[in-house]
Amino acid sequence: MLENIEKIKEVLENHGVIAFVTDTVWGLGCLPNDEIAVKKIYKIKKREPQKPLILMSNEVYHLIEYVKQPIPKMGHKFIKKYFPGPLTIVLEKSPKTPDFITSGMNTIGIRVPNNAVFSEICKNIPGHVLATTSANLSHQPSAKSYEQALKNMEGLADIVIKDYGEKCAGLESTVCGIFNENEVKIFRQGAVDIQL
Repeated sequence: MLENIEKIKEVLENHGVIAFVTDTVWGLGCLPNDEIAVKKIYKIKKREPQKPLILMSNEVYHLIEYVKQPIPKMGHKFIKKYFPGPLTIVLEKSPKTPDFITSGMNTIGIRVPNNAVFSEICKNIPGHVLATTSANLSHQPSAKSYEQALKNMEGLADIVIKDYGEKCAGLESTVCGIFNENEVKIFRQGAVDIQL
């Protein structure tokens, strides 16, 4: 499906930032251990330094090593029920997750989008994980189409990857934190309606 995968890999391996479609809204991402690229994302978005990025992949097992073990029971339950899909789960991070992604916090959000193009990107990049945020300037509406992402990120992201007809739904993911065994906190109500 992706005609420019070598170019995408080259961009990411050289401190680059890519814009891509997901199942919710368009995203902006880089390799998680690349501090130069992460700083670039904050600069592109004019994002407040206290706002962390999240980690996304095509498979949950690529993300597990970034969170503290054992994962709370409720975390397993939500992963089973909602991944892949529009839910971001915030858990305690493991030492593998750099502080420059989490704004110095001890938690990290993880998500597995349900989108074939995003999945294909992750399958083909080193480590299969991206540190991400939405592809728009801070406090501006999220990009909901390739045209919008291009308009938002042209001259800013190193590459805006076509969606190949795999559109996003246009509603942000729900963000929930899971702490202890069953303490669930909703940070943002989005595409998944979680009733507590």
